[in-house]
Amino acid sequence: MFGGEPDTKKGRKCIAVAALLLTASIVALLRTVPAFSQETELRGEVSESAILADQQRKARQLRPQGSLDQAVPATQTAEDQTPANPYEPASPGAVPDDDQTGGAEGSILNQPRVTDDPFADNQTMAAPRPPPTARQSAGAKAKSDAKAADKKNANKKPGQTADSTAKAATGDPAETAATEDDGANRRAVTIDSVDRQKLDPGAERTGSIEGQKVRLEDDPFAAPGIKLGTFVFRPTLEQGLTATSNADASAGGRSAVLSETALRFSATSDWRENSAVIDGYGLFRNTLSGQKINDAQGRIEGQLSVDLDNELRAIARLGYEAVPESASSPDAIAGVTSQPLRQTVDGSLGIEKDVGKMRYALTGAVSHDFYGDAKLSDGTVLSLKDRDSTLYSATLRTGYQVSPAMTPFVEVEAGRRIYDLRLDSNGFERSSTRLGARAGLELDMREKLSGEFSVGWLREGIDDDRLPAIAGPYVNADLKWSPERGTIIGLTGRTTVETTTIANESGDLLYSGRLTGERQVRANLTANTALGLDWRDYTGSDGHDLILSAEAGLTWWLNRYAGLTTRIRTEKLTSNLPGRDYVANSVYLGLKVQR
Repeated sequence: MFGGEPDTKKGRKCIAVAALLLTASIVALLRTVPAFSQETELRGEVSESAILADQQRKARQLRPQGSLDQAVPATQTAEDQTPANPYEPASPGAVPDDDQTGGAEGSILNQPRVTDDPFADNQTMAAPRPPPTARQSAGAKAKSDAKAADKKNANKKPGQTADSTAKAATGDPAETAATEDDGANRRAVTIDSVDRQKLDPGAERTGSIEGQKVRLEDDPFAAPGIKLGTFVFRPTLEQGLTATSNADASAGGRSAVLSETALRFSATSDWRENSAVIDGYGLFRNTLSGQKINDAQGRIEGQLSVDLDNELRAIARLGYEAVPESASSPDAIAGVTSQPLRQTVDGSLGIEKDVGKMRYALTGAVSHDFYGDAKLSDGTVLSLKDRDSTLYSATLRTGYQVSPAMTPFVEVEAGRRIYDLRLDSNGFERSSTRLGARAGLELDMREKLSGEFSVGWLREGIDDDRLPAIAGPYVNADLKWSPERGTIIGLTGRTTVETTTIANESGDLLYSGRLTGERQVRANLTANTALGLDWRDYTGSDGHDLILSAEAGLTWWLNRYAGLTTRIRTEKLTSNLPGRDYVANSVYLGLKVQR
């Protein structure tokens, strides 16, 4: 109807145009996919320095643009604001260089243009996505605002409404955006942020043990002790030689070289409330050359302190002693191969109570002496059972604590001495009654000065009227003074009633005093000295004995467990009774071990 050839040519042209348009549309679609793919979260992390540099560059470029925008009237159309020569890439997906961009539009961080027509010349830019630093700042500000709101809400009264609830009700967009950005920031955790976190105080490194100062021991050569159950046992063994001018310390004594072995020990309880102490010693002497001496002596005693109810405290003591009769004793027997052995078993039980500043104590004591037989030089044996006796006594003390360091007291004593045999070998009734009173002062200045001393009067009346009573002043002291560190001065004093079975004699009072000093010259070198004074006053006569003694020694510790010890000693007895004077000098050198 129209002719076939012209229609065919027109159809071919239409098909070519349609194919060209389809090709252009496909190219446009391919160009938009990589541009919009940057909206996804699959994009890698961008360094904050690059983001900050890009923001600063855009700010510098926008300053002149902003000044020009202020000069343009508000009625200017959108067509006038469009760039004259927009960039058109030569190939799909091409990105312009920095020197080819005229403004902030060419930044690689900007979003693609938003339009329905990919071939439009005037394409508006999509709103730029806030950089990570801005989001972090917004998140931090949102956190601080939330903390301030919580604090403010906490201070409000129950009837008031919280700020966060009001803002959520009004739907503040800024708060909502800050909350969303804060959630996104928490997901972006880097290795550097983990390293900047504060460590747990319990996981921090501490200083090395080697660098810390080690506390020095007060006495590095003191015996460490052996743990035995709930007690700490500290034994000491000393072995040495003694050269003496008077082996038995008597008027007829001769020189000799003796082997001396001394064993001493102490055991202290490790209890929480109560306490117990056990002390003991043993001394053995044998002659190596010179005058024949073969004797042994020793003592063991224990003390137990128990806290009772109602502020009561009980103190119990028990002891045993075995000592040969001294050759210088008034009761010494002449012409014996060895002096008889005197054994003593003693014990006491006391109750103490504090009422305010008043101090009360009641103590009962028992002491039993019994003697062995004496072996005479002719081979006969002499029994000394008539000297066996038991002393029972009770002591009441009352004190007032003037200060924590001083407590004066008064003390009264009453006792009874009973002999096993009512009559001795000479027909005298030796049992007696004991009475005494004294006043003293108890000191407690810790390590500086401690102990007590007292003076008074003591009388022991014998049942037999033919014998006068043993009576006289009473002195007792036990003090320790430390004028400086490493130095200890001790003073002891004691009054002892010495009974006898000699015919027509009652006995005597023996006053003994001893002043000791110990000085730690070095950590492993200790010096000690002692001065002694004894006065014996015979009852019923003007007889008396004066005994003076002096001693000095050194102990050099090789280590904590062993040391060398030496001492020199001199003793002199002067009496107005015939045949009692003597002088004894001795030198000792030995090895001392402890544990």
